[in-house]
Amino acid sequence: MAMNDLVDRFVTDVLAIIRTTRDEDEIVSRIVPLARQLATDPRLIREDMYIADPDLGFGSTLLHEELDRSLFVVVDSWLPGRGVRPHDHGTWAVVVAMTGPEHNVFWERLDDGSREGYAELRPVREQVVSVGEAVCMKNGEIHSVENRSDEMTLSLHIYGRHLNYTGRSQFDIELNREIPFLIETR
Repeated sequence: MAMNDLVDRFVTDVLAIIRTTRDEDEIVSRIVPLARQLATDPRLIREDMYIADPDLGFGSTLLHEELDRSLFVVVDSWLPGRGVRPHDHGTWAVVVAMTGPEHNVFWERLDDGSREGYAELRPVREQVVSVGEAVCMKNGEIHSVENRSDEMTLSLHIYGRHLNYTGRSQFDIELNREIPFLIETR
């Protein structure tokens, strides 16, 4: 089975789940085994997935986007020792490590969000996901990601909406700033 067939079958199964429920907990719990199976299939990996922006520290390869932007599937590449500062997704998310560990820190927002561009965060827990393991996030959760290994790593990301259409944010914890967060995919 070719990589495109693997992704097509995965997308068909995920869309069937989304059509049967709006409950985020149920959606992500049902997607996790499918995502783990896809992420650990060596036929999914292509050489062009190992491209990352040296300024950002990561890159995104588009696998699937629904026309109405209701489902967004990408493979992210993470440069060694790099990652992304705290951010939300504006939707539910399932992430599975494909080729190496991914270190996640989850953050709690301390302010009430009423001041535009301002946010106070504090770390509340950490989770390292190894190859084949998943991390799941509900809409509104905030996390940061870091590749603490010496090699570039890949991870599979499934979102309930295309990230550039959710109004999501990235957070500067030193300056207590909330900044719009858009991504580019290949």
